[in-house]
Amino acid sequence: MKLNIVMVEPEIPQNTGNIARTCAAIGAKLHLVEPLGFQITDKYLKRAGLDYWDKLDIEMHSSLEAFLNKYKPEENNMFFSTTKGKHCYSDVNYANFEEVFILFGKETKGLPEDLLQKYITNTIRIPMREHLRSLNLSNSVAIVAYEVFRQVGFDNLEQISKYFD
Repeated sequence: MKLNIVMVEPEIPQNTGNIARTCAAIGAKLHLVEPLGFQITDKYLKRAGLDYWDKLDIEMHSSLEAFLNKYKPEENNMFFSTTKGKHCYSDVNYANFEEVFILFGKETKGLPEDLLQKYITNTIRIPMREHLRSLNLSNSVAIVAYEVFRQVGFDNLEQISKYFD
């Protein structure tokens, strides 16, 4: 299973740093779609990612259009995470796919409305209490990413600590 986490116009460096750390820990590829709300050299971004940057597979995209032209949703297993999603994130059977792309939008606005409408059948959401806006972006990425890996038996991830052996 190859997992691609796609951050569309992330605004908060600490969130992106946390997401980068999660991607490094599970071996997911991180796609950053510009414009970013910070510089990639931002000290907060690096601090949140700590010493994982050299273990991260990262690809930059100049715009959402550039990303969608390179990785066409019609040709790839692409899911769009949104509070307006039609399916619960855990109801998708990710184990059916060799490669999956999961898109997350910017902290203040999410993914573009026209994109969500176009691919409404591939929208996913994390259940939460009514009348609340959303979860923290880095928490949302971790929840969905670990569900993908749970469904494939945590393939290629260390499951038992060797610390006390």
